[in-house]
Amino acid sequence: MPDLCTSLLNALSRPGSASSDFDLNKGITAPHRTLTPAGVLIGIRVETETVILTKRSARLKHHPGQIAFPGGKQDPTDQSVTDAALREAHEEIGLPRSMVTVLGSLPSHQTVTGFAVTPVVATVHGPFDPVPEAGEVSEVFEVPLAHLADPANYRVEGRRWQGRRRHYYAAPYGPYYIWGATACILRGLAERLS
Repeated sequence: MPDLCTSLLNALSRPGSASSDFDLNKGITAPHRTLTPAGVLIGIRVETETVILTKRSARLKHHPGQIAFPGGKQDPTDQSVTDAALREAHEEIGLPRSMVTVLGSLPSHQTVTGFAVTPVVATVHGPFDPVPEAGEVSEVFEVPLAHLADPANYRVEGRRWQGRRRHYYAAPYGPYYIWGATACILRGLAERLS
């Protein structure tokens, strides 16, 4: 990409709508409930033009072993979902706030588990050696933004969940199966970048 920051800022300025885990599943509507605010960090390393992702610990109760962004629910001490995303990125992978430049956010994504997730798009500057928090993260890895920014790399797949066939986006990369909310959010960014 010719100028990473300019491309990302242009993408973030384009109109878009919120997404949901229910979008690809006709006949299944999101239940009416109060959603828990959460923030995730789409951290893009400037030097390598790669996106930082995590593999969740297999010991976690929810979504064990899945590919995810660093992030989590907004705590009462967080001033915003952006603060939540930055705090969680520091706790989960040791990313210092001083290395992060927040560019903006994408529309929220409603998860089947009851979260309103705000994807915070940011650049990460300088050398960074991730330190995975063993209780939550089993691995930190990076995927080229060029792969994730290409809408052709996303496909719709499905599996049975709670007695029904559920559809979702997937964007595999090497040994990593990126799917569900993470893939849906990244696909939204890819559409804005293309």
